[in-house]
Amino acid sequence: MQASQSPIRLEPFKVACSSCNLRELCLPVGMSNDQMLRLDELVSTRRSLARGDALFRTGSPFTSLYAVRTGFFKTNVTSEDGRDQVTGFQMAGELLGLDGIGTERHTCDAIALEDSQVCVIPFNLLEDLSRELSDLQRHFHKIMSREIVRDHGVMLLLGSMRAEERLAAFLLNLTQRLRKRGFSASSLVLRMTREEIGSYLGLKLETVSRAFSKFQEDGLLEVKQRQIRVLDVAALQALVNGSGS
Repeated sequence: MQASQSPIRLEPFKVACSSCNLRELCLPVGMSNDQMLRLDELVSTRRSLARGDALFRTGSPFTSLYAVRTGFFKTNVTSEDGRDQVTGFQMAGELLGLDGIGTERHTCDAIALEDSQVCVIPFNLLEDLSRELSDLQRHFHKIMSREIVRDHGVMLLLGSMRAEERLAAFLLNLTQRLRKRGFSASSLVLRMTREEIGSYLGLKLETVSRAFSKFQEDGLLEVKQRQIRVLDVAALQALVNGSGS
């Protein structure tokens, strides 16, 4: 039986795309004022979700894309035997909902890992505007390409890397994405649990915990529950490159 969606609060969108500090991450730069005004009209609402709320569920109709404005999400699918598999983590400036374009129904769940807000982008209106604005269409294609490349990266992680290499690659990717958003590249608070990280990386919970402990013992990280401080980026990178001990 499909789980019901939690109530989601719909609010007027008061911050225009043209003045949003995330627009360089989720929307094209270099558009004219008139084009930005058209885009502002398109992104007219936002949704607020509490931690644990579902933005959409597997099988629900696809109508919109969602740009994460604040907060953090995970996407996951449920296998035939009932196990949840985390397929990604999304943060501010990234898009959710691309999974629904092909079949017009969502193929995964998107769950807020903390109190979050998303900008709602009706897909039919986005398509209409993209046909008029070539810059917008080009940028949307780049976003879709980036998702494909990211999927390939995850397959590489799961197919060829040892547990410590997988965790090192995950942490480096996370810090790089946070740095692009103006956050510290060395200190972060993990919004996901060790179990969710393990599900994403194809590792057991105890394996993830052991890898964190080893990184701390070796002086690569300082770990205080979900608070992480990266002490040796070069050593993490060496692990990913296969040159670590």
